[in-house]
Amino acid sequence: MMRVAWGVSGLLPVRASDPGSDPACDTRIVESPMEPTMCLYSKAERKIQNSGMAVEELQAIIKRCQILEEEDFKEEDFGLFQLAGQKCLEEGYIAQVLDILENEKNKVIIKSMGWNLVGPVVRCFLCHKEEVDKRGECLKMLDLLVKLCHPKELLLGLLELVEEATGNQISEVLLLLLEPLQTVIQKLHSKKAYSVGLTLSTLWSQLSLLPVPYTKEQIQKDQHGLGQCCKALVTFTRPFVEEVVKNKGHPLENSKEELKAELLKFCFKSLKYPLLTAQFIEVLEENEEDPLKSFASEIIGFILAIGDSLPKVIFQHGRKEKCWNNPDLEEEEGSQLAESMASLAYLVFVQHISIDQFPLVLSPLYLLQYNMDHIEVLLKRAEESVSSKGLELLENSLLRMEDDSLLHHYLEIRTFLTVPQRLVKVMTFCPIETMRKKGLKVLQLYIDKLDSQGKNILFRCLLKTSNHAGVEGYVIQNIKNQIDASLKRAEDRKWFTGPQLVSLLDLVLVLPEGAETDLLQTSDRIMASLNLLRYLVIKDNESDNHTGLWTELKKIETNFLKPLHTGLNMSKAHYEAEIKNKKETRRESHNPNNTPKNICSVMVGGEKMPDIPNMTPEMQLQVLHSALFTFDLIESVLARVEELIELKTKPTSEETSRLK
Repeated sequence: MMRVAWGVSGLLPVRASDPGSDPACDTRIVESPMEPTMCLYSKAERKIQNSGMAVEELQAIIKRCQILEEEDFKEEDFGLFQLAGQKCLEEGYIAQVLDILENEKNKVIIKSMGWNLVGPVVRCFLCHKEEVDKRGECLKMLDLLVKLCHPKELLLGLLELVEEATGNQISEVLLLLLEPLQTVIQKLHSKKAYSVGLTLSTLWSQLSLLPVPYTKEQIQKDQHGLGQCCKALVTFTRPFVEEVVKNKGHPLENSKEELKAELLKFCFKSLKYPLLTAQFIEVLEENEEDPLKSFASEIIGFILAIGDSLPKVIFQHGRKEKCWNNPDLEEEEGSQLAESMASLAYLVFVQHISIDQFPLVLSPLYLLQYNMDHIEVLLKRAEESVSSKGLELLENSLLRMEDDSLLHHYLEIRTFLTVPQRLVKVMTFCPIETMRKKGLKVLQLYIDKLDSQGKNILFRCLLKTSNHAGVEGYVIQNIKNQIDASLKRAEDRKWFTGPQLVSLLDLVLVLPEGAETDLLQTSDRIMASLNLLRYLVIKDNESDNHTGLWTELKKIETNFLKPLHTGLNMSKAHYEAEIKNKKETRRESHNPNNTPKNICSVMVGGEKMPDIPNMTPEMQLQVLHSALFTFDLIESVLARVEELIELKTKPTSEETSRLK
């Protein structure tokens, strides 16, 4: 049998006007090494174009080939058949081509040559969006080609069409070709696993180009067809899953093991896209389901059907023992499995998909420990749709636990310290206010679950790593609350009184840069520190000294109070001078010969930013006065602290008399 050697990228014809085409010999078979065949192909096209009668030419080719056996078809016949058929479809002779395909006498011809018409038929279908009859005829032709043609060539042709789709055509082409692809693969008894893997990989690559809907309205509208495609993909994949499930529990032959591996790879890819970034809307219209949540349920169902138990699948990430012995999946883990597993954990524990597969005996602490890896993966991502899932998964895990039940030993596990640091990044860098507030809420929840020693360790860590005055001020407020709770109870007060508290106060009651510290930039931290010191002076008497404050008072005055006095004097003098200069500049600006100068700068992260040219003089003055107000506020609290210290340390009248 003589057949044309088609490459994958040569399945669809290239128009003669394409850049780089040779006018002398228009090569249509892109990857074929058969130069004579390419020339015959170009001659065939010229013959058809010159005649202008594609239907007659197609009928002539059919008539000539009807009397031949399949092995007697010539290379020129393949080229003539495709070009004539394509020309007929382009000129609107769809019914005539359908008649030829339906003719029983042409069965052998269609079996050998028909797959070349898949591309023209699909393009014809896409072109006639409003003409139902023509679309129906195209679908009949596609069904006939799938039924009659050699499956191997047909599979390559269909996948080529999937890869070529762009923009709004992606979902339309996928929905059109998924059923034909399924039928063709079922015919391929040998290398079925490879065909399934190649097809699913191609489909997923195209699907990943579609934007994931975010709002309720976008989900309902499904403008880009992602929801429909996901539903169709489930239908496409299910027969192959069932084929593996039939033999589950028994040793699988190599082909079934390979098929299982390909299906698992697709499922974990789907957990990453679209499910990792998908937003699941709880309240839709009556009897309306969220297509992406339904897709998630189906994908998890597939994993459970052909893989291991859900606890083993989720908890395998980051452990030495894997829940499958397959090198392909080990390779997959290195590239994307971490995010897929995190997505799976979110779907199970927050969306409660297949949550009934988890044993009730697993403690909340055990679940938190194994979920921390997944939480960290989610919080690392900058997209709100992903990091918000990390917040939800952490919150969900913590709410199951009692306060003070998370022992400090767990902070020796890396993620138990890195996750709260990730929360700090969400709180300080996320541009969305609701996310920042949620991050703060979850951080406080995490603090509440730690035991006293754990809280002490976490506070030290955050004070050293946050590099944000607002966060440091929040931590210091928490320290104050823990001191207050410790002083009110008789037990478990070690970590926020005495020597342990003193070493913690060394991190709190200090100016990072001494008197030269940017007091405006660190005002939140300074105010929180002063309020803590005021609380300690009021709450703890010098005779009791439960907190250790009074033995450390000299050091506190040297490292904190005196440098703060100096810094306030310097800062106030600087800003008062700036206000004076600004007022003079404003007066000069009324003189048309003078150009106003900007003297107001903005400090961000401790670094001086360029002047803001659009800030009016009045706005600049307002900023400067606001800074002075902050300094006055700090100074007033500082004065009150020093007054309280003096009152507490001043000898009573009785003691004074005795000393005399």
